[in-house]
Amino acid sequence: MARVVLTGGVGFIGFHVARALLGRGDDVVIVDDFSAAPYPTAMKERNDRDLHHEFGNKLHTVRACITDAAALKSVFSGASGVIHLAGIAGVRPSFDDPTRYARVNVEGTASVFELALAAGITRVVSASSSSVYGNATPLPALESAPAISPESPYAASKRGAELVLSALSLKAKHVACTGLRFFTVYGPRQRPEMAITLFARKIIAGEPITMFGDGSMKRDFTHVDDITRGVLAAYDHDAPGFRVYNLGSGAPITLADLIVALGRAVGREPNVVRAPVPLGDVDATFADIAKASRELSWTPRVKLEAGLTTVAEWVRENP
Repeated sequence: MARVVLTGGVGFIGFHVARALLGRGDDVVIVDDFSAAPYPTAMKERNDRDLHHEFGNKLHTVRACITDAAALKSVFSGASGVIHLAGIAGVRPSFDDPTRYARVNVEGTASVFELALAAGITRVVSASSSSVYGNATPLPALESAPAISPESPYAASKRGAELVLSALSLKAKHVACTGLRFFTVYGPRQRPEMAITLFARKIIAGEPITMFGDGSMKRDFTHVDDITRGVLAAYDHDAPGFRVYNLGSGAPITLADLIVALGRAVGREPNVVRAPVPLGDVDATFADIAKASRELSWTPRVKLEAGLTTVAEWVRENP
């Protein structure tokens, strides 16, 4: 049994990771500021209530921002490791508030690592994003790609956070520090404005859905259950030094085909309208997952059809 500090633990991915940690017997301290953008505060509060109802006193929640080192110093004391999922997500809104994205995602990540180091913690896992690859990286994307042409402030901030961890790890070579590049995560409790959940709600309601571009845009959609297993695999892999891994399905699909598949999962024909591709959206994401398979013994298990069904069921049960 271990005590794990889990930042962002009442968000979408955080909720599922918290349940997995608690379910295997770890004690968890969640750090989250419950901010409303982009994941609604009401959903975070619900996730927190559900976790506490299921696991009781094995879980403790601290309301604080990861940039507030003074408030978090005591939280890290005595912890066995840190899983850092907190951050500001979203490609499109990052153009409206790039300073906030840089502060929370880059400065906040540096603060978390410094707090972990000061507390004697030797295991840190940090969430990154497939967006770091931009449009310039050959696909399928390899972790060794330069990733130097981000298409949005969000992508730049996630790459910046990786670089900060890589640099800080040079003075803490005994620490196992892992960056995980998530590829378009979906599943129950997803942020409501994300495509799959948003589309499912609209299809069920008989409302039109907006498809950006001609439908040829490709995404490597990865179910949150697979991401959760990947996070725990990275956490349990305690080789010292800084490493990054792709966590994706390895099976990209076009937006047009996704909409067809989602219609089948919902059991209703989608009504599609088109709109221009927004600023910052990349043409395609496609993960090379050989490194995670080789070093973490991780491969995705949830096929898209089954994963979409979990979303349709969640949306129907939570209108």
